[in-house]
Amino acid sequence: MTVMKTARRNFFAHKGRMALSAVAVLLSVAFVCGTLVFTDTMNTTFDKLFAVTSSDVTVSPKDPADGEDDAARGRPRTLPGSAVETVRGAQGVKSAEGGVVSTAVTVVDAKNENMGSTTGAPTIAGNWTDGELKSMKISSGRPPRGPAEMMIDADTAEKHHLKIGDELRTIAVTGDIRARISGIASFTVTNPGAAVVYFDTATAQEKLLGAPGTFTHVSVTARDGVSDEQLKKNVAAVLGADTYKLQTAKEATAANKKDMGFLDVMKYVMLGFAGIAFLVGIFLIFNTFSMLVAQRTREIGLMRAIGSDRGQINRSVLLEALLLGVVGSAAGVAAGVGLAVGLMKLMGQMGMHLSTGDLTVRWTTPVAGLVLGTVVTVVAAYIPARRAGKVSPMAALRDAGTPGDRKAGAVRAVLGLLLTAVGGAALFLAGSADRAAAGSLWLAVGVLFSLIGFIVIGPLLAGVVVRLLAAPVLRPFGSVGRLAERNALRNPRRTGATAAALMIGLALVACLSVVGSSMVASATDELDRTVGADYIVASQGAQPLMPQAEQAMRGVKGLDHVTAYREAEARITAPDGTSAQDRLSVTDPSYAQDVRRKTVAGKHEDAYAPGSMSVGSEYADKHHVKVGDELGVAFTGGKSVKLKVAAITLDEGNLDKGAKYVSTAVAEASVPADQLPRPVMLLAKADKGQADSAYAALKKAMAEYPQYKVRNQTDYKKELRDQVGQLLNLVYGLLALAIIVAVLGVVNTLALSVVERTREIGLMRAIGLSRRQLRRMIRLESVVIALFGALLGLGLGMGWGATAQQLLALQGLKVLEIPWATILGVFAGSALVGLFAALVPAFRAGRMNVLNAIATE
Repeated sequence: MTVMKTARRNFFAHKGRMALSAVAVLLSVAFVCGTLVFTDTMNTTFDKLFAVTSSDVTVSPKDPADGEDDAARGRPRTLPGSAVETVRGAQGVKSAEGGVVSTAVTVVDAKNENMGSTTGAPTIAGNWTDGELKSMKISSGRPPRGPAEMMIDADTAEKHHLKIGDELRTIAVTGDIRARISGIASFTVTNPGAAVVYFDTATAQEKLLGAPGTFTHVSVTARDGVSDEQLKKNVAAVLGADTYKLQTAKEATAANKKDMGFLDVMKYVMLGFAGIAFLVGIFLIFNTFSMLVAQRTREIGLMRAIGSDRGQINRSVLLEALLLGVVGSAAGVAAGVGLAVGLMKLMGQMGMHLSTGDLTVRWTTPVAGLVLGTVVTVVAAYIPARRAGKVSPMAALRDAGTPGDRKAGAVRAVLGLLLTAVGGAALFLAGSADRAAAGSLWLAVGVLFSLIGFIVIGPLLAGVVVRLLAAPVLRPFGSVGRLAERNALRNPRRTGATAAALMIGLALVACLSVVGSSMVASATDELDRTVGADYIVASQGAQPLMPQAEQAMRGVKGLDHVTAYREAEARITAPDGTSAQDRLSVTDPSYAQDVRRKTVAGKHEDAYAPGSMSVGSEYADKHHVKVGDELGVAFTGGKSVKLKVAAITLDEGNLDKGAKYVSTAVAEASVPADQLPRPVMLLAKADKGQADSAYAALKKAMAEYPQYKVRNQTDYKKELRDQVGQLLNLVYGLLALAIIVAVLGVVNTLALSVVERTREIGLMRAIGLSRRQLRRMIRLESVVIALFGALLGLGLGMGWGATAQQLLALQGLKVLEIPWATILGVFAGSALVGLFAALVPAFRAGRMNVLNAIATE
C-alpha cells in the first residue's frame, strides 16, 4: 500500500511533466482504436447492405471455369427468362423475380459529366422490381415506364443536383440509353457510395444485356417454414444441380464480403503506422522516466536510507508508468471513437456515405487500446525503473539531477556496431540478390538490424555528429551556441534517444521517397524507350472500350493508325505437353510500331501473320519453345487452333512483360463476336506534322465518353508522377502521427531538461546571461538534436530506399533516383521542427526568477 501511495503521490506531483508522454500514448491508442472502429463500422455497413439485398436463394449463371471477368466482354452473363417460370414451380417457393444488373455502364448528364462515384464504388444499372423495395423506397416520382424513363438513387441525385425530368445518358456496350428521370429512390440502409439507376425490365433486358427475355439472376423467396438450404435443394431439383449457380442468403453475403478484402488490407496498413507511432512513443516515455528518476535521485536515496528496498522503488516507478498508461489509453480510446467519426465524415465528403447510426464499437476495441497503451508504457519505463532501484542510500548526500553517462558504455558501443554491421551486410546481400523473394527477406532483416543498430549506437554517434553539426549551425552564435552544444552533449544517451524518435519517421519518409522517385524515373525511361504511340486511350478503372467510343476514335482525322488492345483467355499447350490457362494479348499488327519490344528470336511484327503468335522469353525457356514450334491454343468461349511461334520477345522491364501476342484477326476467327473481349486500351499515332491537331481532335471526339481518358506521352508521365505522389502523400500523412509524437518527445526532453538545470540556469542568469540568450540557447539545442535525428534518419532511409530499388530492378525498374529536393527539404524542415519544439520550454526558462532558481535544490 505504501508503494501505491508513493507512486500516486509522485504521479500527481509531476503530472505536468508527464502530460506530453500521456499525449503520445493518447495519440497512438487513438489511432489504433479509430482504425478498428472505422473498419468495423464499414464492415457493419456492408453487412447490413448485403443482408437486406440478398434473397433467400439467388440463381445466377455459373462462374466460368477460366475465371474470365464479365467486364472484359462489357456485359454480364445471362440466363433465359424460362428459368424464372421453372423456379416458380419449385416446392416451397413463395415468389421468384428475374433481375437485371450490370456494372459495365457509365451514366452522364447533359454536360457529359460522369455521375459515377469517385471513390471506386461501381455504377449499377438494373431493372426495377418489387424486390428492390427491401433496400430502397421511392422518395419522389414513380418507377420507370418505357425506354424513355429511368429512376436514380437519392444520394447521386443530391450530389449532382438532379431532379425529376432531367435527362441522363447511360452508356453500355449495346449502345447509349437516353432517358429522363421519372423517380428518385432512397436507400433504407446506408449506401456506401454506389450510383444506381433503374429501368423497366424490358428496357433493361434490351439495352443493358442486348438480349430481350433474359436475366442476370433470379431472386427467390421462400414460403413460411421453408429454410434457405431446403429451398436451395428444391430449386436445384427443378433446374438441375449443375446448371446454374445457386446461393442462399448466407452464402451470397459471404461471397460479397470476400470481395471486400480491401477493408482488411486498409485496417492492417493503418495499424502498421499506429505501431510505428507506438515505437516512437516508447522513446518519449523512456526519456521522461529516465529524467524524472535522475531528478529524484536524492529523494530516492533518502527513501533507500530510511528502509525502502530496491523492489519497492522499482515497483513505485512502474506503478507511475501504469497510471500514465491507463490515463493516456483511456483518453485515447475516447479520442479514437472521435477519430473514427471524423474519418466517416471525410469519406462522406469523398462520396462514400457511412452513417454514424452504424457506428460499431466492439468490446475488444477499448480493451485492445487500454491493454496495448498500458503495456507499451510500462515496458518503456522498465529500464528507468531498474535504474531507480539501483540508486544507493548515499545518493541522498549528492545533488539531484546529476547528468547521465557522458559517453555510451563500451558494451553498448560494441553491440550497436555489431547490429549495424549485421544490418549493413543484410542490405548488401539484398541489393546483390538475383531473386526478388530472397532479396526481400534480406531487405527486411537489413532494415530491422540497421534500425536497431542505429538506435543502440545513437549515443556514441551523438558525440561525433553533434560536434560536426555544431560547426556550421551553433558556432556562429558564439558563447550561446557553445553552451547549446555542450548541453546537447551533456547526456549522449538522452540526446540519442530523443533523436532516435525523429529518426524512425524520417527514415521511412526518405526510403519511400527514394523508392517512389525511382519507380517514376524507371517507368518514364521505359516509356521513352519502348512506347512509339503518340496517344493512349483507356478508362481509369477496368472498364472496356465501348464500340461507339472506339468508332468515334477511329473516325478522327490526322491519325496514321489506331490499334486496339484486348486480353483474351485461352488454354495453351506447349510442345512439351504442359497445358495451362493463360492470357493472350490480342492486338492489331500496328501494335509492333506502338510498343517496341525487343526479341531474342524472330521479329515482333511476325507474330501478327495468319496462324502465328509470339511468346515471352521466360515462357520459352521454361517450356523449351523455339521459333517455328506450334502451340495448341483453346480460346475461352471459342475453338481450339494450332498457332506457330513466329517471335520470342525479351522479358525485361514491366511493359507487357511475359505477353503472348496474337492478331485480332486470329482471335475474331476463333471466338464468336459476342464472346470476344472488348478492347481495354486504344493506341494511336498521328500523321507526320499533325500531332497537335490530332490530339485536339481526339479529345473532342472522346469528350462524349468521360469514362475514358485521352493521354499523350507527356500526360501519361505526369499522371504516373501524380499517382505515385498521391500515394506517397497518403503515406506521409500516416507517418505524420509518428513525427508528431517525436516532436512531443523533443518538447518533453527540453522541458524536463530545463527543470533539471533550474539552478544552473539561475546561476547563468546571475552572471550576465540575458533572457534572450537563454531562450536562444535552448532553441539552438533543440535544433541541433532535431538535425542530428534527421541526419541519421535520412541517411538510413536513403540506404533502405537504394537497396529496395535494386530489388525493383529485378522487376524492370532499373533507374535509381534520389529525390534530393525532398531530402534537403525534409532536413531543413527538421530545423524548423526543432525551433517549434523549443518554443514553450525556452519561454518557461526565460520567465524563471533568478533568485528562486539559484535557491533550488
